[in-house]
Amino acid sequence: MYNRVGRTLLVLSAVLGLFTAGLPVPASAETIQSGTSVCRMYVNSRGFGAYCSNGSPYVGGGDPPPTWRERLGGKPFIPCRDFEIPDGVHLPQAPDGKKWVLRVTITDYDLNTYDGGDDAHLERAYVPVGPVEEAQCPFPAYMSPFWYSFRTTYPTPALVVKPTFTPRVNIPAFFSLTAESSRVQANEDDPGRFSGYIDPTHNLTMRALVTEMKVDPGDGSQAFVCKMGTTPLDDPDGYDETQDPDHQISTCKHVYQRSSASQPDGMYTVKLTITWDVSYWVGKDAGGWKSIGTADVNAVQRLPVQEVQAIGG
Repeated sequence: MYNRVGRTLLVLSAVLGLFTAGLPVPASAETIQSGTSVCRMYVNSRGFGAYCSNGSPYVGGGDPPPTWRERLGGKPFIPCRDFEIPDGVHLPQAPDGKKWVLRVTITDYDLNTYDGGDDAHLERAYVPVGPVEEAQCPFPAYMSPFWYSFRTTYPTPALVVKPTFTPRVNIPAFFSLTAESSRVQANEDDPGRFSGYIDPTHNLTMRALVTEMKVDPGDGSQAFVCKMGTTPLDDPDGYDETQDPDHQISTCKHVYQRSSASQPDGMYTVKLTITWDVSYWVGKDAGGWKSIGTADVNAVQRLPVQEVQAIGG
C-alpha cells in the first residue's frame, strides 16, 4: 500500500495519515464543522483523511534529507521484497520445492536523490520461488526507509485475471481487483481495519471505493476502461465461474494475440489506472454518504501470456 505522490505507480503499505501542512495540495477537499471543531477532509493520489481543529500541524524546515546513497552508507541496495499472495488471487500449484509469492521491486531509481528520483516506482509479479530465489530478495532492517517514499492509505492493488491468471492467446482474459483491494472501509469495532477512518470525537467516518479501472494490457493495443461496482462485493460485472470465457457478462476483458515469450522476463507489463471515490458520513446524518471527490492511483503488474497448448496457470 505505497504510492509515490505526483508520480505514476502504486507500491506497498501504510496506515491512514492525517492531513498536515507541508503535504501536497489535495486533489479534492472539503471542510465541515462537527460540534465545536472544524475538520478538513482530503483525497489525492496518496490517500485520504482528515485534519481536525484539535490536531497539531507539521512544521517543516532544517537541513535537506540525505540521498539514498548516503543512507546506504556503503551497504548494498536491495530493490525487491517478497510478500504472501493476496487473498482472492488463485494460482496453480507451484513447481515442486517452490511456493508462490508476490514480488515487489523498486525500479528506475536514482541513488543520488533523497527519494529515489522522479522515475522510481514499484513493479509487482506473482512468481514461484525456492530457497535460491528467496535468497535474492532479503529484507534487512536498513532497507525499510527506502520504501517510505511510496506510502499510501489505499490498499495494494491485487489484480485478478480469469479464467486463469496466465492468459492464453486468443482466449478472453478478464480483469478485476480483489474485494479487499477495491475498498477502504472502517470497522467500528476495529477502526484501523482496512485503513478506514473513524474519528469518534468528531462523529466523522470516511470510506473509499474503486469506481473505475483503466487497463493498458501491455501488448501495444489500446487501453480500455472498466466500470467497477459502487460496492465491490456486489459488483455485477464479476466473473461467472459457471460460464466459459465466451459467455461472460463482464466487459473488462482483453484478448492477447501473441504470447509474452519475447518480452522482458517473459511477461507483459500491464499498467492500471485505478480511480478511487472517497466519501464521508457525519454522525447520524440522514443524508448518508457524501462524496469528497476522486483520485487516480496507478500500478504496474507483470503478466505472463502463453500459447493455448501451454499447461498450468
